[in-house]
Amino acid sequence: MALIGITRCRKIEDYRQAILHVGGEVRILEPLASIMDALTGVDGLLLSGGEDVDPGRYGEPPHPTVVDVESARDDFEIALLHAARARSLPVLAICRGVQLLNVAYGGTLVQDIPSQVPGAIEHRLAVPPHEAYALAHEIWIEKDTVLARLMSDRLRDADACDVNSRHHQAVRQVANGFQISATAPDGVIEAIEDLAAAFCVGVQWHPENFWRTGEFRPLFEALLMEAQRHLESEKVRK
Repeated sequence: MALIGITRCRKIEDYRQAILHVGGEVRILEPLASIMDALTGVDGLLLSGGEDVDPGRYGEPPHPTVVDVESARDDFEIALLHAARARSLPVLAICRGVQLLNVAYGGTLVQDIPSQVPGAIEHRLAVPPHEAYALAHEIWIEKDTVLARLMSDRLRDADACDVNSRHHQAVRQVANGFQISATAPDGVIEAIEDLAAAFCVGVQWHPENFWRTGEFRPLFEALLMEAQRHLESEKVRK
């Protein structure tokens, strides 16, 4: 079975369970590992959530709300991402992950939604840890995207579904080669993807929190399916 590498974060268990419950195997990727060691035998990459990406990486001074930047993690994950994509590995990027994905390819971020997005809705829903799956707002998914295809069974009125939300930053200027695939009602970007890749999707909410109930299972199934294809192609090549 395909092996999915998940970047280390403080709340790793739901990511791990989301992959295990669609039948994948998991390796937790530690920031101290070499890129070669981290990716050896890995068939797909899941970029997890966490603290803010260093604004210096997209040429901006930090907003007062930017705290707990982990430069070493940024270094590792950006190098990891570029190496994974060079090997045509499928990528699913979640929360901080989608922000890092965008920055790694030249995009920028909204550093603080409440103070920098006029009329912003609440994107940082304060709920107890055991209610991490609580729905916060809807998103509008663009037609003819990978995300729309994967979430077709959950969409209402053809293009909307509800998501949870725990972030104060978001994608601002989308990196070259990527397109917006979902937005919140206030215009905040909720998902991007590279349509030129077999599978490279980033989402701002936390689909991993729903591994028990499966609302966003298709995202993880798609990652695993593309990872399995990569595994099979590697077997043929060897």
